[in-house]
Amino acid sequence: QVQLVESGGGLVQTGGSLRLSCAASGRTFRSSTMGWFRQAPGAEREFVSGAMWTGATYYADSVKGRFAVSRDNAKNTVYLQMNNLKPEDTAVYYCARSPHLNPRATTNFDSWGQGTQVTVSS
Repeated sequence: QVQLVESGGGLVQTGGSLRLSCAASGRTFRSSTMGWFRQAPGAEREFVSGAMWTGATYYADSVKGRFAVSRDNAKNTVYLQMNNLKPEDTAVYYCARSPHLNPRATTNFDSWGQGTQVTVSS
């Protein structure tokens, strides 16, 4: 199983930016889809973005044009650059790993990080 460790969360004002990182252990990173999810208090965990091993990326409609996912296979790390942040982006952000192409459902991911808090103040 892959171990994932997120970092980079914090408190930012509306319109600000943050970059999250997720470092992965294990040999399967290069053949994995890496996803980002978030969960606000009282809400279900929702898909944010994914980076497939093909290099393709995909996003939830709510973050398109504001967030950008990238991966560095040499470092076994995936990033989430978040720009123009809004209060509704406040949540715990999780990194996850999937063996599938273009997965969005949480059930398609088999390894999860511990999460990092992102808080956007108005």
